[in-house]
Amino acid sequence: MRCGDNAKSLISESEVGKIASEGLRQEYEEVLNKEKRMFMTGNEVIAWAALAANADFMYGYPITPQNEIMHYWAKLAPHFGRGFLQTEDEISAGFAMLGGALVGKKTFSGTAGPGNILMQEPIAMAEMMRLPGVWVIQQRGGPSTATVIYSQQELRLTATGGNGEGMRIVYSTSSHQELFEYTIKAFNAAWKYRFPAFVLGDGYQAKMRETVTLFRPEARGWENLTAEPILLRPGIPYLDRDPVHLRNTFNIEEELNKILMEYVTDFEQLKPALIEWEEESDPAVEVLIVAHGIVARAAKGAVENLKLQGWKVGYFRPITVRPFPGEALRRVVSENPELKIVVVESAYGQLLSIVKEELYGLSNTIASLLRPGVGITTEEIEATIVHLG
Repeated sequence: MRCGDNAKSLISESEVGKIASEGLRQEYEEVLNKEKRMFMTGNEVIAWAALAANADFMYGYPITPQNEIMHYWAKLAPHFGRGFLQTEDEISAGFAMLGGALVGKKTFSGTAGPGNILMQEPIAMAEMMRLPGVWVIQQRGGPSTATVIYSQQELRLTATGGNGEGMRIVYSTSSHQELFEYTIKAFNAAWKYRFPAFVLGDGYQAKMRETVTLFRPEARGWENLTAEPILLRPGIPYLDRDPVHLRNTFNIEEELNKILMEYVTDFEQLKPALIEWEEESDPAVEVLIVAHGIVARAAKGAVENLKLQGWKVGYFRPITVRPFPGEALRRVVSENPELKIVVVESAYGQLLSIVKEELYGLSNTIASLLRPGVGITTEEIEATIVHLG
């Protein structure tokens, strides 16, 4: 009798669990279906964006300041048949992502700082094998023993790290709404073009709370690509379909060069479809502020305040930092040889070096406000412009 009672009790508890899970699923779906305005941290936004993008699996390893992405995803995922695995380190997380992509799963990870460094090996492999995946980078002050709060010091690492050619798609976000929308875009870009895609945030965006509207991309006419298996497709190779042969080993230099140049050509041809930027300028502008990510918010505020004081100030913000909107920036700057450029970033010249490369040959003055590992305020940018005169 007691044994039977226990069995009935276990069955009952299981059914209760299913009902509770279904109730939570409906509650979560309502948030997206009704496009609810929410107040949450950036890390939580990322988890919701991955859900909206129909991500299947997250592989990751804890590291501040991105940990809550894993926490929130692990909370949401089970109610939708999605998965999460905490791996032994970031290297294994990255390679697990590639395995998931090979069998037709949308996979992603979140990391920062030293974790970003460890991820570079599987990311470089993804570049070379043309495998999709999404990485969310919440930048922190380096090196691994420095701060766990904020920086923009991972721009170069994220855009061109690893032993490859930097064939990556990197979106630099400045708000929680952008974290949500560009995470969805990153999934679409990765699976459409078969290059690794990144959302480049930072510790401030990760931890702070602000309002965001969550939605289903399909409801707004957005693309929401379905992942298809790359390996293990139906049919017999050579009879029903072409064989799939993804190489990651090459025997001679010329062989590697041939494949690399094919991929570089593909990446170059994709640039017009990928590049995004914000621009506020006209021929009368005398100073152009260039900033990316959350620093761009301070730059926008500085432009608004300085205009009220009579300054002729413009603004240029790369949203894709890889590929970089160099032609657009060069067009704006070349219209006025007297235009002064001020690059503002929480790093010591990582964005500045890109800007100088893109504007090579022009005679415009290029100044900077560089504060590695420290947030930059609107007032500090204004003071820099006033001092520049």
